[in-house]
Amino acid sequence: MVAYANSHAFSYVPQVVREQREERKLFNQLENRGVIKPAEPYVCGVCGRRFYSNEKLVNHFKQIHEREQKKRLNQIESARGKRRVHLVGKYSMKMEKYKRAARAILTPKIGYGLADELKRAGFWVRTVSDKPQAADVALRNHMVDMMDKRHVECLVIVSDDSDFVDVLQEAKYRCLKTVVVGDINDGALKRIADASFSWRDILMGKAKKEAVSVVGKWEDRDILKRLEWTYSPEVEKKAHGWADGNKDADIDDATGANNADCIPKEDNGAWWELESSDAEAIS
Repeated sequence: MVAYANSHAFSYVPQVVREQREERKLFNQLENRGVIKPAEPYVCGVCGRRFYSNEKLVNHFKQIHEREQKKRLNQIESARGKRRVHLVGKYSMKMEKYKRAARAILTPKIGYGLADELKRAGFWVRTVSDKPQAADVALRNHMVDMMDKRHVECLVIVSDDSDFVDVLQEAKYRCLKTVVVGDINDGALKRIADASFSWRDILMGKAKKEAVSVVGKWEDRDILKRLEWTYSPEVEKKAHGWADGNKDADIDDATGANNADCIPKEDNGAWWELESSDAEAIS
C-alpha cells in the first residue's frame, strides 16, 4: 500500500475544509461571548475533562497534553539501545491515545492532515518533487517494479487519472486481478478493470459486501482456465517424444503396425459381398 504526492498535495486545503474551519472559528467566538451554548460539553480525549467552550478545550490540550507528548518524544529520541526499546513500549499506549485525541481537537499546521491519515491507514507515503507528473511517474514505476518481482496478485488503483491505463493493461496482460476506486462512473480505468467501486460504495459498505462475490467469481474463473485444453505444439512434441525430423516416420510406423494387425483382404471380391450357397441365394 503506497501513496505518492508532491508537497503541494499535502499542504493544499480544500475549499470544504476551509469553510468548516471558518464556521468553527465563528462558533468559538459566539461561545466565548455567551451567545450560544453547546448542547453537550466538550470532552478531552486524553484525560476526560469537560469544557463548555471549544477554545478552552484546545488551550487545555495544548498546555498540558501537547507538552507531555513532546517530553515523551524527546526522551525516546535521546535514549539508545534497550532503554529506547523500553521507552517505546512504555509510552506506546499514551502516544496512540494522544494522536487519536489530537486529530479531533487540533487543527493541522500544514494542510489538513492528509499525510497523517494515509499513514494511519497503513500506506507507505512518499513525497516527490514538484515537477509535473512526478507523482504519476513514481507510482507507475513502483507498480511495474512490483509486477516484475511478482510481489502482487491483485492491483488496486485509487485514482481516476487516465494516465494509468497502460499500467492497468500491463497488469491484465500478466494475468493480475485489477480493481479501480474512483468517482467517475464511466472512466477509462473502470472500463478496463476487473472490478470498480466508487467512494460512495465504500462508505456505505456496498463494496465490502460485493468484494466476496467478486473474489468468488475470480476463483471460479481460474478453475475453469485450468480445466481448459489448448493445443501447444511444443508440449505435444515433448509428450509423444516427437523430434523435428521423425514425426512423419513415427506416424508411418504406427500406421504400418496397425495394418499388420488387420485381417488380410482376399481377392474373391469386395468385403461386403458375402459367400453364400445357392439355396440361401434363392431364399
